[in-house]
Amino acid sequence: MTMNTKNRKKRLNMKEKYKHMTRLGWETSYQDMDKVFPYDNYEGIKIHDWEAWEDPFRMTMDSYWKYQGEKDKKLYAIIDAFAQNNAQKNITDARYVSALKLFLTGVSPLEYQAHRGFAHVARNFRGDGPRVACQMQAIDELRHVQTQIHTLSHYNKHFNGFSEFAHWHDRVWYLSVPKSFFDDARTAGPFEFMIAIGFSFEYVLTNLLFVPFMSGAAYNGDMATVTFGFSAQSDEARHMTLGLQAIKFMLEQDPANVPIVQGWIDKWTWRGYKVLGLVSMMMDYMLPESPQSWKEAWELYFEENTVALFKDLERYGIKVPDCAGTVAAEKDHLSHQIWMTFYTHGAAAPFHTWLPDEKKMDWLSEKYPDTFDKYYRPVYEHWAKLEKEGKRYYSEMLPQLCQTCQIPMLYTEIEKGEPTQIAHRHTIFNGERFHFCSDHCKDIFENEPEKYTHAWMPVQQIFQGNCGGATLPEVLDWYKVKFGTDNLDYVGSEDEATWKQWHGQE
Repeated sequence: MTMNTKNRKKRLNMKEKYKHMTRLGWETSYQDMDKVFPYDNYEGIKIHDWEAWEDPFRMTMDSYWKYQGEKDKKLYAIIDAFAQNNAQKNITDARYVSALKLFLTGVSPLEYQAHRGFAHVARNFRGDGPRVACQMQAIDELRHVQTQIHTLSHYNKHFNGFSEFAHWHDRVWYLSVPKSFFDDARTAGPFEFMIAIGFSFEYVLTNLLFVPFMSGAAYNGDMATVTFGFSAQSDEARHMTLGLQAIKFMLEQDPANVPIVQGWIDKWTWRGYKVLGLVSMMMDYMLPESPQSWKEAWELYFEENTVALFKDLERYGIKVPDCAGTVAAEKDHLSHQIWMTFYTHGAAAPFHTWLPDEKKMDWLSEKYPDTFDKYYRPVYEHWAKLEKEGKRYYSEMLPQLCQTCQIPMLYTEIEKGEPTQIAHRHTIFNGERFHFCSDHCKDIFENEPEKYTHAWMPVQQIFQGNCGGATLPEVLDWYKVKFGTDNLDYVGSEDEATWKQWHGQE
């Protein structure tokens, strides 16, 4: 008996297999395609050939499940080992936990928002290549929020300030900054969402969110956070490539797409930078041991790496975002101004604050030689004197919020050379005055005023009687923040007492 090899089919190579396993779309016959995909043509982006979309990783759903399943198995083993060995006792200092509170309560709900956003885009692109890629990223984001909640769950057993994170996302004043960022992105069209999250945040800014903070977690002995952070970062590398592919796909399809894409890059780089102001404060002030300053991270990840990317995009007519000059001017001031705001408004936030000690101030002087000793050290020394005299000040005033980014009007006129002068812009729309922290936020508002006039502004909602009452205790009760337990100074807190008990320092 001889084997007949003449009719044996040739095995598919990887490119052919990928095509057959991802190109699963079809032209509709009894419904108009524009009715099936109503959202991918109203933004003005012209797509002539959806088949031109290329996934650089050529990952199929089959390989995705195998790869991610194996990775998550190892990740959860480390998280479980961290919990079983009570490794929370091995962090440098319980002040570090306040940084973790800010990160986990601020970022985890955004991962879920990203999941919903990419799932929406995956449904509404008529090209099946980007649909599959966005579907995988939607699942990634859901896995990320799950792993972060596992970490949050462990710390919630030992420290205050974690228990109501989902509730806080919708109500607490400073968390409206990241929330409004994603609300804005998710209510945009699918192409703008891809530039907002897929490119501007994932490609341009994500390294500033994950890499420096995870390095800080490692420096401070928190291996559970390091593990979920670097597990997520391995996905971020694929997300960054997806974002870059998305922008190149749009730019190569039609020259008329270039000015639209440039406008979105300008807007979303600025909006993402404003959200990352919270990270600058964590890096410089909230980590007991800081491996890198915010200024150093910005210079490395944006001024060196990202500007090189924009040189590559120049051939399409794309230029560096118009906010780059403003951000460069603010890098010497950003973290100090934000931490000072939280120190004075610490009664209304569910984490602890403190004044930097001499060791930290010397480190800040070294990292910010042109600004810290001149503008900020004298203020901290004055506040330290007041604390010793029993005159610690907590503001009960409601700060004016920027209508676009929703950050309190704390920034100063740095670009104009007036770092002690509060920056303030305003505009009139339909007879009503709106306020802004910068020219960039004002420009974003004036380009789509109808969208931002409907923003849920925490301070205005309190004034309108929608937040439990007019006094701080009533608002904190509506927030579900326990006064004296979740907030105020670290010194004298239950978190500090727990830490001292563990280490025999009572």
